[in-house]
Amino acid sequence: MQITVFTPTYNRAHLLPRLYESLCKQTYKDFEWVIVDDGSTDGTKELVGKLKIENGELKINNGQFPIRYFYQENGGKHRAINRGVKESKGELFLILDSDDSLPADSLVWVNKYYLQIKDDLSFGGVCGYMAHHDGTIIGRGYDAEVIDANSIEMRYKFYIQGDMLEVFRTSVMREIPFPDIDGEKFVSEALVWNRIAKKYKLRIFHKIVYYRDYLDGGLTDKIVKIRMNSPIASMMTYQELNGYAIPFKEKLKAAINYWRFRLCASTKINVPTIGWYWFWVIPVAYLMHRRDVSLCKG
Repeated sequence: MQITVFTPTYNRAHLLPRLYESLCKQTYKDFEWVIVDDGSTDGTKELVGKLKIENGELKINNGQFPIRYFYQENGGKHRAINRGVKESKGELFLILDSDDSLPADSLVWVNKYYLQIKDDLSFGGVCGYMAHHDGTIIGRGYDAEVIDANSIEMRYKFYIQGDMLEVFRTSVMREIPFPDIDGEKFVSEALVWNRIAKKYKLRIFHKIVYYRDYLDGGLTDKIVKIRMNSPIASMMTYQELNGYAIPFKEKLKAAINYWRFRLCASTKINVPTIGWYWFWVIPVAYLMHRRDVSLCKG
């Protein structure tokens, strides 16, 4: 199996049929669809069962692609990803959120560029561009057809902005999993992608391989409150970012955000620490924290 298309989902059964239709239209066929249900109560399991029947899963050698479903108690997207990586049979691991879809040629491009670097183990995978369903491109900033760079260089050397589709080798995702922090249900993908970047680069290609819209009620829609409720993971993300070789302005923003979410954490727990020389940004972080608290109450 070359590619695992992985979907973490929580009470999004009504969105899965569109995603499924986009997978049925894929012109590249050597993939599986792994779904981890993060504690849904909306009939997601039953809906997936119907899709498996439609897909021919219950008919010998007649399925379009394998659909594999796993349920676990609600623990957050990052724990669902770790479970999906564990269950994956694919060489590559592509995360496809339940409210998104893939262009028909998406996996063709992913596979084409992966085969170019497959035997070079300095590459952790490949990376393509995202667009809204109306075709408006999301990632922007560098127009070369191919760039070989890690996730940090992509952002701070080549200045590519906006969400991108990073497709990592499954072995790399197993090597560098999402941290499991007691009491917290959110860990930013950026934390793990940056950790991977310390060891592996990506082949970044200028093709749209993912369709994304930002729906009300999604993670992006309420990200500040989510980060406030998972302050250790938030601090960890910005503490580590602050320590990378990135422009001073970005280090400054990371330091401010570190203290912004440090103010959400209990003083009785062990927390990631940042250099004492960044204490001077605390007043700015405090103002941002007070604004966050106000907005979350509104």
